[in-house]
Amino acid sequence: MSVARQDGAQAGTPGAAGRSGPIRVVVAKPGLDGHDRGAKVIARALRDAGMEVIYTGLHQTPEQIVDTAIQEDADAIGLSILSGAHNTLFAKVIALLAERDAADIKVFGGGIIPEADIPPLKAQGVAEIFTPGATTASIVEWVNANVRPLAV
Repeated sequence: MSVARQDGAQAGTPGAAGRSGPIRVVVAKPGLDGHDRGAKVIARALRDAGMEVIYTGLHQTPEQIVDTAIQEDADAIGLSILSGAHNTLFAKVIALLAERDAADIKVFGGGIIPEADIPPLKAQGVAEIFTPGATTASIVEWVNANVRPLAV
């Protein structure tokens, strides 16, 4: 498996779990989808916002994605899915995180996902879905506000 690291330039702030340092996000392309331009744009935007990004590359299995997230001590997994297999792939990643006692890793994603499929995905545990037209700024803002919010 090829894993490319992109370290953010700014240090993060302590989160709710008492962690400090940049938010760590695994950006992954699961399944047979071979189009990764969007995933790379998101990875760069998150990195430029000060996050540490681990990009897994194309054609990753849910098992590989979860293994990487656990090994890299990630705060979140961002999945980019254009293939139409979003219901299966998101569900498998969520289930594997639960099996591996890593359900605290937030899962979000985007791609070609019909509006009707979003509520069931969220009910399964997907924290957020970004559809075509979402800005990189809105994704960065959501990650900063929801992945490791400041402790009160």
